Amino acid sequence: MIRHRFSIGPADAEIAMVQWGESGKPPALLVHGTGFVAGVWDEVACDLASTHTVYGLDRRGHGASYKPRVYHFADYAEDICRVIDALGLGEVYGIGHSAGATDLLLAAKMRPGCFTRLFVMEPTVMNPHTAREPSAELSEQSLSRVQGALRRQAEFDSHEAVFKRYRAAPAFADWTEASLWAYVQHGFTPLDNGRVRLCCTPEIESAMLHPIYEAMEQVYPGDARGNPFTWFSEIACPVMMTTAETSGPIYKEMASRAMALIPHAHALAFEGVGHCVAQEAPALVLRAVREFSA
Repeated sequence: MIRHRFSIGPADAEIAMVQWGESGKPPALLVHGTGFVAGVWDEVACDLASTHTVYGLDRRGHGASYKPRVYHFADYAEDICRVIDALGLGEVYGIGHSAGATDLLLAAKMRPGCFTRLFVMEPTVMNPHTAREPSAELSEQSLSRVQGALRRQAEFDSHEAVFKRYRAAPAFADWTEASLWAYVQHGFTPLDNGRVRLCCTPEIESAMLHPIYEAMEQVYPGDARGNPFTWFSEIACPVMMTTAETSGPIYKEMASRAMALIPHAHALAFEGVGHCVAQEAPALVLRAVREFSA
């Protein structure tokens, strides 16, 4: 399978891209979740490339993409729009996971008519109509989780050492070997001393997680552009909203919030898998993606 790596945008705001397969087919755009890279879609993308020109991106702060200070939900959606505009894409099949799924949902409002359909797996969502105290802040438990990202080990002796460590970690226990290797190879950058370091550093991940946990707890204040979750009611294309049986209850709760906001949403539950279903059971995702496109 041909994988073409390139980037779009100016040097200080580059978005790293991967293209699977040949050009000239209907485009599919894959968007990963927090902490990962475009490469974790490899098994899904290689199969999907038989019928689509498949693109993936490293979201801001991840992989080889730029590392700004700001990580609001609308910023990620604007990056998706930059990709669409730079590549001249139309009639896009958007496929996203977790916060990356949220990027696509918001981008569908910002670029109406650009997407034929969206297949989204457990997006990060708050109900913008829930009453919120202006001074509301994260609970101590969530704040502890956000700050806990700062203690994540950032450097390892080698890519092989990372793989061995992660293969034994509960969070990656059900990932396919190919998906985990793709993450290790493209989510860690070599250092001059021969070691490797996380591209999405603990400091960056912590900054990303803060608004995510705010959305989970329904206290995200929005930014100068307002609360972007009100945009969900303006999504015009069909949306498939999926959940995973063994993921946490909050993911199902957020999917339910999204279903109540999006006009043309359908629901699908994956059985026997967790939150990272595309990396645990890519064949399940591919079957559902193709059925929805048909």
